[in-house]
Amino acid sequence: MVDNRPITTEEKVVYMLNKPINVISSVSDDKGRKCVTDLVESKYRLYPLGRLDYDSSGLILLSNDGELMQKLIHPKYEVEKVYEVKIDGLISDNEIKKLEKGVKIDDYISAPAKITLTYRNNNRKTSSLLVCIHEGKNREIRKMFETVGYKVIRLHRIKEGNLELGDLKSGEYRQLKPFEIKKLKRYLDRSDL
Repeated sequence: MVDNRPITTEEKVVYMLNKPINVISSVSDDKGRKCVTDLVESKYRLYPLGRLDYDSSGLILLSNDGELMQKLIHPKYEVEKVYEVKIDGLISDNEIKKLEKGVKIDDYISAPAKITLTYRNNNRKTSSLLVCIHEGKNREIRKMFETVGYKVIRLHRIKEGNLELGDLKSGEYRQLKPFEIKKLKRYLDRSDL
């Protein structure tokens, strides 16, 4: 109560979107490109919780919960993100080990990553991998693979924290259920960081 009037707070909501490529992870764009907030119908003013590159697809969360957003994007919480990555070329086991340890990108060394080779296509000369990182620096996965001589053809996020994209099709979204939000918050508070 303030001045004998009740203060109401807006309900906190979280949506999971399977972001298509060629969509900006923002609420607006001065170049007129489609934004993630254009794809989700909600009575609430939503903000993307983190980023996903314009030419990348997959799981992105949108919410009106600023505290949750800060925890998801702050490096100290080390929120794991898992990506399906397809590269041009047949990557070697040694190159994967190098990427897992961390490589020099611009002015920093990438944090250790977990990388699993899922398929090498000898005919097409491509490799498919699962990459798990907890950083989220600008175009980091693409730059990591460039350091060992490979171009990323496709980058698709399938998991963030303890949330999995599941069978949401490109451009589809759903509102997280209260128990999913509680589970996500427990994941973020999993230790005294």
